[in-house]
Amino acid sequence: MTTSKVSIIAGRLLIVLLIVAAGAGGWWWFSRPKPVSVVFAEVGTGKVESSIANTRAGAVESCQRTKLSTLMGGRIDQLPVKEGDRVKKGQLLMKLWNDDQMAQNALARAQVDTARQGIAEACTVAANAEREAQRLDLLHAQSYVSGSRSDAAHAEAAARRASCDAAKARVAQAQAQVNVTQVEQGRTSLYAPFNGTVAKITGEIGEYSTPSPPGIMTPPAIDLFDESCLYIKAPMDEVDAPKIHEGQPVRITLDALPKKSFPGRIKRVAPY
Repeated sequence: MTTSKVSIIAGRLLIVLLIVAAGAGGWWWFSRPKPVSVVFAEVGTGKVESSIANTRAGAVESCQRTKLSTLMGGRIDQLPVKEGDRVKKGQLLMKLWNDDQMAQNALARAQVDTARQGIAEACTVAANAEREAQRLDLLHAQSYVSGSRSDAAHAEAAARRASCDAAKARVAQAQAQVNVTQVEQGRTSLYAPFNGTVAKITGEIGEYSTPSPPGIMTPPAIDLFDESCLYIKAPMDEVDAPKIHEGQPVRITLDALPKKSFPGRIKRVAPY
């Protein structure tokens, strides 16, 4: 075999090897696993949050809430509010039928007016009797009238003054009766003790409403709460106690509102 033929064969083998190497390299390149992407971020200071969950169901409560009932039972006559209404302090919430008490109050006021008229008459007579007794004293000093007449004038003046005082006492008694009837009327009405929202009403117009004393399972007539001040009361696990302290800012999430959060601050950590 000549040298030229050997060179041709060697060249062809080299070309074949290059083609095979190029194919193997291409297969490896396209079949290799994709490299892991690395995300770079600038390091800085920020807020770190720690989440804890309550061990039992918590509750949203109002800072101010009251359950109102009338001090006496009766038929509901007026119900100017409904559940969900916002009311102002002093606004009428419920009134029971009290026409009989209103009539008693009107009678007591009339008795006050009559007694006051009696005061004017009795005290005017008493003042005149006292002046007459003083006049007779002067005449007796000058021996124009007898001492018995002067004494009788003083006795008359004292009697008239007693009548005046009795008339004043009757006015005070009648006014006291007015106050009593007003108190009785107050027992039949419910007024809002603060600005708030009516949560629940028990009863309708025409129905009988009864008082709800402590210890008796009678629902209150009006359930009123202040929605401007709310707080969360939730029991926490004791292992989370070191993470919690008064004044700490918190972010509150609720199962009922999964996409919302509410800022807050820890007001109190109970020891039990």
